[in-house]
Amino acid sequence: MKISIVIPALNEEEAIGNTIKSIPLEELKKNGLETEIIVVDNGSEDNTAEIARNSGATVIYEPNKGYGNAYLKGFKEATGEIIVIGDADGTYPFEIIPEFIRPILDNEAEFVIGSRLRGKIQDGAMNWLHRYIGNPLLTGTLNILFHTRISDTHCGMRAFTKNALDKMNLKTPGMEFASEMVIEAARKELKIKEIPIKYRKRYGGKPKLSSFEDGWRHLRFMMLYSPTILFLIPGFLLFFSGLFLILLLLAGPIKLIGNLGLDIHPMILGNFLVILGFQVIILGIYTKVFSIVRGIIKPGRFMSFFLKYNSLEIEMLIGLFIFIIGLIAATRIIYNWITTGFGPLSELRTAILASTLMFLGIQIIFSALFLSVLLLERKDLG
Repeated sequence: MKISIVIPALNEEEAIGNTIKSIPLEELKKNGLETEIIVVDNGSEDNTAEIARNSGATVIYEPNKGYGNAYLKGFKEATGEIIVIGDADGTYPFEIIPEFIRPILDNEAEFVIGSRLRGKIQDGAMNWLHRYIGNPLLTGTLNILFHTRISDTHCGMRAFTKNALDKMNLKTPGMEFASEMVIEAARKELKIKEIPIKYRKRYGGKPKLSSFEDGWRHLRFMMLYSPTILFLIPGFLLFFSGLFLILLLLAGPIKLIGNLGLDIHPMILGNFLVILGFQVIILGIYTKVFSIVRGIIKPGRFMSFFLKYNSLEIEMLIGLFIFIIGLIAATRIIYNWITTGFGPLSELRTAILASTLMFLGIQIIFSALFLSVLLLERKDLG
């Protein structure tokens, strides 16, 4: 059996040599495992490539910067039945590769990921922001959204079979690639095993991770993958809560207990909730359609039906119909004002309902136009 060790590198001349030398080639060979080491130079301006080549690695070049781009290039060149990945900076213990890939060799797993949090983190190897806030927050979010039970979803030391790689639909170019791989492994129901590892201080050079920018990239990608939970469910809760308040108070104030009651102000709140909720719902639909069109997620039963029978004309007619109902209600207010000699009005409840309907109608019309633009790239989405 052959193992491909893929290492992305960008200006890591101080570390790449020691990283490659830490790979236990002799031990792997004794276990009957052939090994190839592939270093993907992602545009280094130092001697990274030369040092890697002199250390026994095959060096390939990926000019398009990005963590994901480098790995995708490396995977295309890898010929092993098992692929091991890790950073070039010496932070991951490549010397434990024989133990690390054992679950795959024993058919206990298709995808192995290290856990720094369940293992040991050397002093100074990970700053407090990443260790106690960023990593736990992103890991917890991913576990909740995608029903995984991984303690360290962003650990960069991983191993998987070539067959597992072919199942994972990996596309992203940047740091979000780390999240995409775990999400795809979970969605494809791969057998996943987590192994505690020791995380060390880098051998030298400067870290490439940007805490807030890369953290946001991970979170943004998870949002693209799970618009139902992050957009649609909260949006519908807001929308129907607001609609309930508007309809409840349309006829007049409601007395509750003692001096406690509901009047015009909760109705105004309802108007706000309806508008806010509808905006969130529309964002969720936009995100879901975009993700489907780009092949990030597959359409479920509802979205398949929606995409198959989606019609710009029908949606615009629905929006126009709702707008006209609101306009009729608003016209009735103006008519009553004229007929009473432009005197004082007490039509605030009707005005709230009318403005809500007119807003929803206009929003549906323009949303239909925007969805038609998103769906220009559609092929056979139904």
